[in-house]
Amino acid sequence: MAIIAPSLLASDFANLQSECEMLNKSEADWYHIDVMDGVFVPNISFGMPVIEAMKRHSEKTMDVHLMIVQPERYIKEFKAVGADILTVHYEASTHLHRSLQAIKAEGMKAGVALNPHTPVSLLKDVIKDIDLVCLMSVNPGFGGQKFIENTYNKVKELKAMIQETGSEALIEIDGGVTSANAAALIEAGADVLVAGSFVFKSSDPIATIADLKKF
Repeated sequence: MAIIAPSLLASDFANLQSECEMLNKSEADWYHIDVMDGVFVPNISFGMPVIEAMKRHSEKTMDVHLMIVQPERYIKEFKAVGADILTVHYEASTHLHRSLQAIKAEGMKAGVALNPHTPVSLLKDVIKDIDLVCLMSVNPGFGGQKFIENTYNKVKELKAMIQETGSEALIEIDGGVTSANAAALIEAGADVLVAGSFVFKSSDPIATIADLKKF
């Protein structure tokens, strides 16, 4: 059964407390929190004070996805505001192995995200050091985009690498996830489904999360 991680990027920012409380009542497993700096991606989202505020109302794992340049600068700070999993982008991390070590040293799970154009083979030398690989199935920066079909091939290739190396990394899919592609993603090897607009723009988010949890 897949881990469901609704993306708060699509939530109602004016009512974050009630959105967090809704997720607490739902079958969601994680909160997925996208941090954007307006440099690595053309958008700006949550900062640390907002995440700290959400943490006060959260009863679930905080899955924090850094879409920022030089993410290594803020590892300790994100731990302090409540991150349980901290994911950095391969494309933004010059010293990726060092960053993974630093994240784990703070007691968090360490994740690596790949943009749609980045091949999964680039992770081979560090895959055993990674707890979570986040495959971007849209171009990062904005919610509500159309799912990129080549993602299925990347999931299968990554799953094979994980099995061959004995890595315990989970595969997370971020972008354009709906009930129409959830089953195929899980069949290909995905473990975690991030869903933003599909959940929060639904007339009944709790029911929508329950539907995703069935796959």
